[in-house]
Amino acid sequence: MPSNHIFLAVLAIGAVGSSLLAAPASAQSNQSATRTHPQGQGQGQGQGQGQNEGGNSQGAIDAVTAKALNTAIEALNMEKYAEAQAAIDTLKLDKLSPYEHSKVEQIMFNIAYAQEKYDEARAHLQKSIDAGGLNEQEVSQARYQSAQLYLTQEKWKEGAAALEEWFKTAQNPNSAAYYLLAVAYYQLQDFGRALPNAKKAIELTDKPQESWLQLLLALYLQKDQYNDAIPLLTKLVETSPDKKTYWMQLSAVYGQVEDFKNALAVMQLAYGSGLLTDEAEFQRLADLLVFNEVPYRGGQVLEKALKDNKMQANEKTYEKLADCWIAAGELDKAVDPLQKGGELASTGDMLVRLGEVHAQRQDWEAAKTSIERGINKGKLKDTGAAQLMMGIVLFNEKKLGEARTWFARAQQSPKQRNIAENYVKIIDAQTAQQEQSKEQQSKQEQQKQEQPKQERSS
Repeated sequence: MPSNHIFLAVLAIGAVGSSLLAAPASAQSNQSATRTHPQGQGQGQGQGQGQNEGGNSQGAIDAVTAKALNTAIEALNMEKYAEAQAAIDTLKLDKLSPYEHSKVEQIMFNIAYAQEKYDEARAHLQKSIDAGGLNEQEVSQARYQSAQLYLTQEKWKEGAAALEEWFKTAQNPNSAAYYLLAVAYYQLQDFGRALPNAKKAIELTDKPQESWLQLLLALYLQKDQYNDAIPLLTKLVETSPDKKTYWMQLSAVYGQVEDFKNALAVMQLAYGSGLLTDEAEFQRLADLLVFNEVPYRGGQVLEKALKDNKMQANEKTYEKLADCWIAAGELDKAVDPLQKGGELASTGDMLVRLGEVHAQRQDWEAAKTSIERGINKGKLKDTGAAQLMMGIVLFNEKKLGEARTWFARAQQSPKQRNIAENYVKIIDAQTAQQEQSKEQQSKQEQQKQEQPKQERSS
């Protein structure tokens, strides 16, 4: 069975930073936003008008307050944060109406957030709620933004708790909110809670972002739910056919469920698309081809990879190439890689194996030479097996005396003892038979020589 390596999706979850605030500022809206700037809040306020998101008036903003807010907003948009703060500081918060106070706190939230002062920004969000000037939907949005800030700071536990609390009152929360909660639980390694939220996020959108699919994939793989991961990876391959990682993962996951035909099919498609570049990838393809009984094609893949310098010409590569040719019954083709690999190897094992191939080709002299070189090189995994093979080669060359010597040595190995002993018995029997035959021949010759003498004497 070919080895399978599960390559988990490389998720950018650990470096969420401000990207988490790229989700909708209000999970009840399908509109997305990046950094939350209060341009929309400034419009109309400069004229003393303040409309909530539902369109109902919360109260008027006087001219002085409106001017200060507009000045702060303009400075904020130009990233002049000190000037924006200075404009706000001209106001006396305790003299403002609840609506005005809430709007001021929202602008101060944006000033702090733009400078990555997240604790301060979250405090202003809470104050905007406490001031009592926000409508129900605005309060919900502020709480959602507060939860996002925890995640931006990688305070996963607090962020998850804040989102869970927000979900209790949120109306029709959208996919982004479920995704953020899944991220928080993933970072807490609470995969059981992360999984349903990641699934829900994808269910709620027709075109889920790639990172969302990656998160769900990582969770499936983390929980060994390979059958669930297959359709997800298939979708990722279809939407991003140029990303090799998904092809490799899909093949590996098929391997995990022991569907080696599809594991091979995916690797072959990736190979045909020119996506394979790493040595391990060519080796995996060759392994799958051998396992699926297409070893000749495996040999061709490895030969081309060597020729194109995609694989190192080292001992392991030559051995794998030889494996392919041997499995394909191409013994003549196996000789060269075994010869080259044997020269590079630090042990004599590959040279002994070369001797075995020569023996299968019935090239006994070449077999004897290779095995002898392998034994002399040393560090063999099974010295007894090499000695046994040398004995077999010599036995087939009818060199029974030398063969018996090697079989006697092989008898010292527990693994090879029985076979070696049987060969010794056969050799002893043949030797005894040959001795007996010689004696009979000698007697016959002697009788022939004595017969003329007897005839003459008679």
